[in-house]
Amino acid sequence: MKRHEAREKALQALFQVDVGHIPPEEALQNVTGGKEVDPFLRQLVIGVTEHQEEIDALLRANLEKWTLERVANVDRAILRMATYEMKYVDDVPVKVSLDEAVELAKKFGDTKSGRFVNGVLSKVKDALHIQE
Repeated sequence: MKRHEAREKALQALFQVDVGHIPPEEALQNVTGGKEVDPFLRQLVIGVTEHQEEIDALLRANLEKWTLERVANVDRAILRMATYEMKYVDDVPVKVSLDEAVELAKKFGDTKSGRFVNGVLSKVKDALHIQE
């Protein structure tokens, strides 16, 4: 599975975990149709859920005029996944995480999601003191 596809499936699984309140393993099985789960897909979903408190605190600190709870469900899942990648996944360049997140937001979010996600993640990147 290519990483782009893994991110799409991770987004779907994280959405299910967040909105449907189902366990991450069940969400992974749902998005893969019960097939073997790609390691990168598993890393994203399990990583986000294990570090969600820290990720959410970082996102809250970098949202302006928004609460994390008011952010659209899809955008929130994208922000969490990209923040996890930037903070915890060393073999993915930050620029790739940002670009992929914006593309997912454009595909699955509304017309303003791409710009919104880009703005928030740029602030998160700066807060993490990440150089590109």
